[in-house]
Amino acid sequence: MAENREFDLILFGATGFVGRLTAKYLAGGAPESARIALAGRSLQKLTKVRDDLGHAAAGWGLVVADVADQTALDALAARTTAVVTTVGPYQRYGMPLVAACAKSGTHYADLTGESVFTRDAIDRFHDQAVTTSAKIVNSCGFDSIPSDLCVYQLYRSTVADHSGELEDTTLIATVQGGVSGGTIDSARAMLEVIAADPSKQSVISDPYSLSPDKSMDPNVGRQSDRALQRAKTIAPHLEGWVGTFVMAPHNTKIVRRSNGLLGWVYGKNFRYREVMDAGKTYAAPMIAAAVSGGIVAGMAAGAVLSRSSGGRRLLDRVLPKPGTGPNEESLAQGWFTMNTYARTSSGAEYVATFSGAGDPGYQATAVMLGESGLCLAFDGAKLPQRAGIITPATAMGDLLTDRLRATGMTIEVERSRS
Repeated sequence: MAENREFDLILFGATGFVGRLTAKYLAGGAPESARIALAGRSLQKLTKVRDDLGHAAAGWGLVVADVADQTALDALAARTTAVVTTVGPYQRYGMPLVAACAKSGTHYADLTGESVFTRDAIDRFHDQAVTTSAKIVNSCGFDSIPSDLCVYQLYRSTVADHSGELEDTTLIATVQGGVSGGTIDSARAMLEVIAADPSKQSVISDPYSLSPDKSMDPNVGRQSDRALQRAKTIAPHLEGWVGTFVMAPHNTKIVRRSNGLLGWVYGKNFRYREVMDAGKTYAAPMIAAAVSGGIVAGMAAGAVLSRSSGGRRLLDRVLPKPGTGPNEESLAQGWFTMNTYARTSSGAEYVATFSGAGDPGYQATAVMLGESGLCLAFDGAKLPQRAGIITPATAMGDLLTDRLRATGMTIEVERSRS
């Protein structure tokens, strides 16, 4: 990467809902000496965002750029060490910035939960980013940092304990928070791509579709995240039920890509899935089954409607709009806890916990993205040398874990003492 760039970090999409939250976090969490800029389409809106942040952001730069202007994005990327972007859906709007960063050797982090976009970015720009030493890091929010870092820290613990390779590993998500319009729009973007090119469906259905070398992936048979079952089947002391976790299809692919990028060190029999805590009441199985069925039916209906212009207009009317979000009170009331249970080849059992306050899809995500950007911008000499289209764990690993702990998030691993 070239030295002496004008900025340490540029936040692209700073005027959107999550962009403003991320800017607010950076205003309080970045070093005073940090050279930060806000980027977007409107100078007037960027100026207002900066003014609203107060004294801490008074010296920040403003960069006008549009996703439709590749020349402007190339210039943006060349001015900074790292860029973080909230401009989605990434399948529609994200690739030009990836191209610019891969070309100029600029580190990059986004919030995508779109596996098709990630696969396309790998196919188009991984090799170039390796050549320029750019770390292009997808999924640096609630998709998929908790998942990726939990498993990575489990692996680190098994190595330290000499307790064998990871085998059956299951994340149970307990979440209090809303679903953003941006998340729904991202799902729609993927459905529209698949409607236009049905061959892309395999990227979603194949659990190893983001693998760096599918011939090396563990041969452990079918791995399904869509299963209503008792929680005690995961760990004997657990009570209640678990069901479908809507983010599992993407998160699990990121975790498996990390395993591949690390040389398949998690284990030759590494099996990974994610589920949602469905509660302990007698009604829990029915609720979980209804949610699971609703997710499947909703995705099927969306896939059908996305095939026609009339269907897309209907979805525009009934679904939440991107760029919208809850009020400050709702943001503060949110929280999440991700517990990942693992068993190793020696029979050792572990649980990794990743928890935090704030709505996971908005407030906590802004913290994760902000710290990812700061890590890429300022921890370069300590980061792994790995480059290309990579993952949070393989790009930033322990350094990002430590940064998130310092914000008040809990990230820990315990070994069962039986």
